[in-house]
Amino acid sequence: MKSKPLKLGFPVKVLGNPALKSNDARRWQSDPHLRVSLGYLDEIFDYLVKHDIRMYRMSSDLAPYATHPDMPQFHAMVSDSAADLAAIGKKARELDIRLSFHPSQFIVLNSPDPNLVRKSIWDLASQAEMLDLMELGPEAVLVVHVGGVYDDKDAARQRWIDTWATLPEPVRRRLALENDDLRFSCADVLHIHEYTGVRLIFDHQHFWCLNPENLDMRDTVEKMLASWPSHVRAKVHFSSPRTELRQLTRKSRKTGKNEIVNVAPVWTGHADFVNPFEFTTFMRIAEGLEFDVMLEAKSKDLAIIRLRPDLLRYAPDVAARFGLTAAQQQAFEVEEASLLEQPA
Repeated sequence: MKSKPLKLGFPVKVLGNPALKSNDARRWQSDPHLRVSLGYLDEIFDYLVKHDIRMYRMSSDLAPYATHPDMPQFHAMVSDSAADLAAIGKKARELDIRLSFHPSQFIVLNSPDPNLVRKSIWDLASQAEMLDLMELGPEAVLVVHVGGVYDDKDAARQRWIDTWATLPEPVRRRLALENDDLRFSCADVLHIHEYTGVRLIFDHQHFWCLNPENLDMRDTVEKMLASWPSHVRAKVHFSSPRTELRQLTRKSRKTGKNEIVNVAPVWTGHADFVNPFEFTTFMRIAEGLEFDVMLEAKSKDLAIIRLRPDLLRYAPDVAARFGLTAAQQQAFEVEEASLLEQPA
């Protein structure tokens, strides 16, 4: 049986239509609510379908203040919105939109501070509850990083393993662990998987930024994809590094006045768009492997809208894996022009 085409997705903010909001961002004094966020999400789904994008990362602030320790008036927000979550989840399934969360950097499961760990687990449990109430399949995951090193990397890694056993079942069922660019490499998350069984997310840019073990990319991708159940399609993250010269305003040590200085790029930074040649190279290295791709470019949905015609032009073999055909080339180019060439 022929496999379904691979999917391309983007996170949270829609740049092709700035009027679309990703969540209810009002302050607590205005009584923000998950139901308002779900109304915004419904409109985003319509935009995704219009542009044939079938993968999306929802805002981690979808349920505002739902786990704020000092605001109990918001704590029942998720359960009170069960019917609304079920409705939006049904729409996502009918439209074949793959959804996920990527909780904030404040979610740390390996902290030596037990209070921070408890708060992190609460946040994850709330987001897992939303995915369950939306009745989404096992492909809808919560993506996290290992956390901090805290002066002892081995101990920090072990704390994550120890915390795993304390997680509520819905969190363990939904959790996925990603390699990062500064602290915990693919080798580290593979080690954690060995002791926990947690699913793994391969991040291409992070792999290049942090691979002290000199792992082979193809072999590493295969091992990380194998951490997923055989009936669930894995996903990976892809972004290109920023390459442009940056200009920053700094205070001069000599004069005490502000001055503009040129600064070289930092390779952990994400580019606005995806370099199609880097993407093609990666996809050819991973030939024969099945996974959806979350693009973490700063231009969000516009990066997908630009990449699709680029793949058809430069790498038809890769384009075919995403279900793209030569007959779509002109339509994609018109779409790109309409969204990228409008006045700023």
